[in-house]
Amino acid sequence: MSERLTTGEICTRHVTVAFKRTPLNGAARLMRENHVGCLVVVDDVAGLQTVVGILTDRDIVTAVVAVDLDPALLLVEDVMTTDLIIAREDDSLIDLMHSMRRKGVRRIPVVGAQGELVGVVTLDDVLDILAQQLGLLVSAINSEGQRERQTRR
Repeated sequence: MSERLTTGEICTRHVTVAFKRTPLNGAARLMRENHVGCLVVVDDVAGLQTVVGILTDRDIVTAVVAVDLDPALLLVEDVMTTDLIIAREDDSLIDLMHSMRRKGVRRIPVVGAQGELVGVVTLDDVLDILAQQLGLLVSAINSEGQRERQTRR
């Protein structure tokens, strides 16, 4: 990890994807099989996967199950969110957290220099990094106490 944490360093690079025309039942099965709460929806553009939406388990529950729609009759594009926040690989962790807070989202697709999908970063990923950073601070505090006890005997 570098001194300035970037979104590209903390994102999960193995991303489960779907296409707009994927049947919604199939998308739900993908989530279950891969133990994920979201699918990044992509189009294939010049051999690169470009992000066009995101589908979460919550989208399925609130837009389909809660209003008694038949998921067998729907496609991913019928339910996915298209008003996306997308992070660049070189965005800082602070910028990422500001984006999550501003838009009220827990998952953000990460793209490379050509706009291609390279990963997804979740609030869980951010919390894990922050917990590691806080652990370093706690270690510094503990080290100071030990140093003080040794020098002031």
